[in-house]
Amino acid sequence: MTKIRFNPMAISDMQEIKEYISQDNPEAAIRITNNIFEKIQSLAEFPKMGAALDKKIGISTKYRYLVCDKYIAFYILEDDFVSIMRILHGKRDCLSLLDLQ
Repeated sequence: MTKIRFNPMAISDMQEIKEYISQDNPEAAIRITNNIFEKIQSLAEFPKMGAALDKKIGISTKYRYLVCDKYIAFYILEDDFVSIMRILHGKRDCLSLLDLQ
């Protein structure tokens, strides 16, 4: 089974998501962040479950992405790890926030 690890930016993204939603609905914030986390955990068994980003944007990159309701988890496969790099709302300009080099 592949191990999941979260980049510090992804951890910060999850905290921001929870804080933002909590302003209006604390219960929803917990539910949504738990759903994102559970979907990401499924990558441990199926690391290639997410789509390759380069096929969508036409730029060579090692990123893959997994849609989690209104959010997108961007990750990289590295040996025995799935490294979660960012978790962003789908309406954001995600490409400008990723280091695509």
